Amino acid sequence: MKTIQKYALSAVAAAMLLGLGGCSGMSTQDKNTAIGAGVGAVGGAILTGGSTVGTVGGAAVGGIIGHEVDKDDDK
Repeated sequence: MKTIQKYALSAVAAAMLLGLGGCSGMSTQDKNTAIGAGVGAVGGAILTGGSTVGTVGGAAVGGIIGHEVDKDDDK
């Protein structure tokens, strides 16, 4: 593997670990919202061929769905 690829892979791995460490204090509902937004963004990008509007729209819809998935029903 080339040297630049090793550094790039290390940088991506470090960014992922730091990003996942930031989720440790989140509630379940917050985690579901973040996961929904991520999945929605990927889905929106795929469905619209990488369009920015599709990606942002997918993230918004996915975040809302993720937020509502496991809401407490204490009514």
